[in-house]
Amino acid sequence: MTQTYEYNGFTLRVAVESDFRSAQARAGTSNPGYVAVVRICESGTLVSRFSPLRLGEAAGRAFASKDDALTGGYSAACTIVDDLFG
Repeated sequence: MTQTYEYNGFTLRVAVESDFRSAQARAGTSNPGYVAVVRICESGTLVSRFSPLRLGEAAGRAFASKDDALTGGYSAACTIVDDLFG
């Protein structure tokens, strides 16, 4: 699942990946966990300003749902744009 957003002159692409953990870590739970993969591009270009960022929740945990990963990734991308370019 990928969503694209426009924010303050940048295009934010937030993708969600699931089941990224090792087989040993997956064996302990039925929830696959999700991470947000964020790409920040200047509007009108396809070239990222940074390498893709893989984001999870606090303390390195995975997000519990796809929606949480999308929301968390979008929020983090907006914060990065505001802090670095605002």
